Amino acid sequence: MADRYENPLCKRYASREMQEIFSDDRKFSTWRKLWVALAESEMELGLPITEEQVAEMRAHLYDIDYAAAARREAEVRHDVMAHIYAYGLVCPKAKPIIHLGATSCYVGDNTDIILQRDALLRVKKLLLTALSRLADFAERYKDQPTLAYTHFQAAQPTTVGKRAALWMQDLMMDLEHLDFTLGRLKLLGCRGTTGTGASFLELFGGDREKVRALEAKIAEKMGFDAAYPVSGQTYSRKVDYFTLSVLSGIAQSAWKFSGDMRLLSHLKEFDEPFEAGQVGSSAMAYKRNPMRSERIASLARYVVADAVNPAITAGTQWFERTLDDSANKRISVPEAFLAVDGILTLYINIVSGMTVYPKMIEKHLNEELPFMATENILMYCVKKGGDRQTLHEAIRQHAVAAAKAVKQEGADNDLLDRIAADPAFGITRAEMEQILAEGNFTGCAAEQTEAYIAEVRAVLAENSALLGEGAAAEITV
Repeated sequence: MADRYENPLCKRYASREMQEIFSDDRKFSTWRKLWVALAESEMELGLPITEEQVAEMRAHLYDIDYAAAARREAEVRHDVMAHIYAYGLVCPKAKPIIHLGATSCYVGDNTDIILQRDALLRVKKLLLTALSRLADFAERYKDQPTLAYTHFQAAQPTTVGKRAALWMQDLMMDLEHLDFTLGRLKLLGCRGTTGTGASFLELFGGDREKVRALEAKIAEKMGFDAAYPVSGQTYSRKVDYFTLSVLSGIAQSAWKFSGDMRLLSHLKEFDEPFEAGQVGSSAMAYKRNPMRSERIASLARYVVADAVNPAITAGTQWFERTLDDSANKRISVPEAFLAVDGILTLYINIVSGMTVYPKMIEKHLNEELPFMATENILMYCVKKGGDRQTLHEAIRQHAVAAAKAVKQEGADNDLLDRIAADPAFGITRAEMEQILAEGNFTGCAAEQTEAYIAEVRAVLAENSALLGEGAAAEITV
């Protein structure tokens, strides 16, 4: 529909799978499944509901007459009542008992929880896939020395694989947070208008055990262990905040990764995937912009900001419920999931297809390595009889002069030549080259990477049934 706004999250970024989770078909068929679970449980606990009525409801879970529901909602200004009406049109025998004893939040809030669970599982699959691809990448480059940076200034070397292990660890933290949140997700249950269960207590003639059993049955039928112990008319809106905190954490991790990728692209050490016919710039034909990483950063900012929405909503609820959460929830929660789906799909695409340029990595490392080798050279010369304090000052002066020549004149780093020419050191260029070759400047980076990859692969093995999701198909600008 070119004549009206369409959400770019659906049109450009999120997967079909995530869009389906938050579709009207999934939402309203879940409402109907909850109505079936309610009626069936009430029947099992002795209310005058027949198997024929339940079977009729079950037979019409998916044939939703949206036009009839829309016409009814225009009259009654209530979406739940409109869909009860539409359901009753195809379930005439069950019509009198649909939604018996329940409030709107029975279907609305319970469905929101169910959809969050389904969407978190989708995100978990994507996270695991990203971790699997990163583990493969880190394994491949665990021994590849590279210049490490602090403050984006040259520091001690690390390895390409070790840097990938840092990206992995961020995602592993996100996975732990996701599992914690997902494992504690509960249904609202069936609590009535203010969460007291009064309407169901009336239906069951004051039998409190049946009221408790009703809720347990519904939770089991919908795939949950339990409902929240207490509630108002709604579940606590802190639940939405906890969920979006998980998504914000993932966005933060991906944002950091994308920033590193953009810097590495500038250094010409990495390139993200780039198709044969892809255009990097409409003006500069030679350019190869890191647009996937930039898109991750762009979407991540949205998710991090969006996580404020449920925090404000949770803090502004009045007593047992208000309705100022409704419009916000309809937008903030699904859009956070849609954006994170796009972010992780991009992340997987980049890691699966990025190009590493070892020669450029070596070039940058070699430009700085003479400075980093000075301590080893100093110790070597002291062992040969040199004065440590005198040589330290000489190195400082030579290093300052070499750095000045590099910056002011664009010269090559000739620090090693300066030291070799200084008789105070009594060392040859060949000896210094040997020190550089044997310096082990990357420390324990390779071993640390190997050990962490083993931890990650153990988690991947535990979740092997969920792997394989999320390889990006075609990504457009």
